[in-house]
Amino acid sequence: MLTIEHVTKSYDKKKLALNQASLTLNPGDLVGFIGHNGAGKTTLLKCIAGILAPDEGVISLDGLTLPKDEILFKRKIAYIPDHPTLYEGLTGLEYVHFIADAFQVPTSIRLQRITLYGNQFDMQDMLGKPIASYSHGMKQKTALIAHLVHEPRLLLLDEPFVGLDPKAAFQLKQVFKSLTQAGAMILFSSHILEVVEKLTNRIAIIQQGKIIREGTTPDVIKDQSLESYFLELHS
Repeated sequence: MLTIEHVTKSYDKKKLALNQASLTLNPGDLVGFIGHNGAGKTTLLKCIAGILAPDEGVISLDGLTLPKDEILFKRKIAYIPDHPTLYEGLTGLEYVHFIADAFQVPTSIRLQRITLYGNQFDMQDMLGKPIASYSHGMKQKTALIAHLVHEPRLLLLDEPFVGLDPKAAFQLKQVFKSLTQAGAMILFSSHILEVVEKLTNRIAIIQQGKIIREGTTPDVIKDQSLESYFLELHS
């Protein structure tokens, strides 16, 4: 279980980027995280990933708490930003092995998973080529492969569908479903409200750093589309 309790963060000690944000994810949850630009989505994802330290509040995963259990906590998660920064002097395969080494994934297991996800994302023929030659979508897929190799307990993604072609987006949705069916937790931000509405089992809405609505997808949207609800909420 992931618990986020009363997390507050300010970059300038004046305006709050996060304001007492609280959220809980249970095993198998696939949560869509939505809000306008500047609402605090990326800040909260970075706090959960241990990249930013909150000013107040507690973040814990399966009994591990940041920053006290930082190393063990980070071994259980994967964070993929909207524009992943990869080492472009490496091939895709070298980068994937580099990440797998960091998480101490045994060779036999990593090779199986590289083959699995390489095939799922149609990257098997490209992983041996330099990352510098990749398109944005190929870089995204390489980052996904690299960060799925250690089978994270919690997957955090910032706008994962931006830049993906329709086939790759479909493949990512299938991966999400298989991971959550196996008990993983996924929290992803997205501006593509139709994807959030159809893919997730829960939705969290953030406004001015505060999570103002959270619940099952049917309960949040009720009898209207998520797009109309979201526009109504922020009108």
